[in-house]
Amino acid sequence: MFFWKKIDAQKIISIVGGFIAVFLSGVLFYTVWNSGIQTVQAASWEAPYGITFVADTLSATLVLLTSIAGLAVSFFSSASVIPARLRFGYFPIYHFLLLGLTGAFLTGDIFNLYVWFEIIIISSFVLITLGGEKAQIEGAVKYFTLNILASIIFLTAIAVLYGLAGSLNMADLATIIPQLENRKLVEVAAILFLVGFGVKSAVFPLYFWLPASYHTPPSAVAAIFGGLLTKVGVYALIRIFSLIFLDDVFLDDILLVVAVLTIFSGAIGSLVQKNVRKIFSYLIICHIGFMIAGLGMGTEIAFAGMVFYLIHDIMVKTNLFMVSGLIYRIKGTNNVRLLGDLYANFPKLSLLMFIPLLS
Repeated sequence: MFFWKKIDAQKIISIVGGFIAVFLSGVLFYTVWNSGIQTVQAASWEAPYGITFVADTLSATLVLLTSIAGLAVSFFSSASVIPARLRFGYFPIYHFLLLGLTGAFLTGDIFNLYVWFEIIIISSFVLITLGGEKAQIEGAVKYFTLNILASIIFLTAIAVLYGLAGSLNMADLATIIPQLENRKLVEVAAILFLVGFGVKSAVFPLYFWLPASYHTPPSAVAAIFGGLLTKVGVYALIRIFSLIFLDDVFLDDILLVVAVLTIFSGAIGSLVQKNVRKIFSYLIICHIGFMIAGLGMGTEIAFAGMVFYLIHDIMVKTNLFMVSGLIYRIKGTNNVRLLGDLYANFPKLSLLMFIPLLS
């Protein structure tokens, strides 16, 4: 932000900062792997009253993946985003988005999770509209409307939960919620969380904002959106339903039905599209379904499969949207019918593109 007018300096700072973030994330992951869960109490306010940050193996892994994807997209942004857009504060806002993602993965307080979600929404809304093209504005309206609605539902769920338990610390809630007698109100809170995070994760039938908006911003923005933004919703669902609402069997059935319908609707949507970016957008929805299915099964091995798939999907989706940007740079279009001769003219590049597509 101190180099607002100096685009070249911003590019260098972004990439150097990206390397530092990868190094620090690696150190955090190494520490968690060897020494167990790490916690920090912000401003020394003790839990459950203060804001707690927690790094376990899952959150440390996702922070590491965020920093790796962030570094890759920093490089890609430097080369692919046009200078006019960079001059409107692209890099500062992009790093605010990464800040929000990292905070969401590390928070141990459910209200603080909402705060990080808001930072993510504000940053992503600026990035999706940067350039002010008609398609972008249209996509942004759909994106913002649905996500604000999800935030309101999420906040209502937090209010109900706080009214029931008198605490918002996740570890504290895990011990209080199973002992509450008013199970119906607990179920209401659980459904509110499912709907709120379901919109953010783009599950059936709450997914239609995603393919309507993810194809509109620059490829670099779509890469970080496709790789990480929907996964924050999935991560939140994992945290909430594996920690707080563990014993509500009826939710498992709902999650499994939603998962199957999400897989089908994503797959069918991708089959009928002609725009490469829209195909990838529907594939995000399809693959979110696989993760929700793991959550619905609720067994240890299903959770392991879901987390493994989540890690894989972040890397692949980030790559695919960058590939779509490369294709657009070469051919000037993302229409599948007009993309012949790529292998004939760019064989090495095509083989590299083949790797994430096979993945």
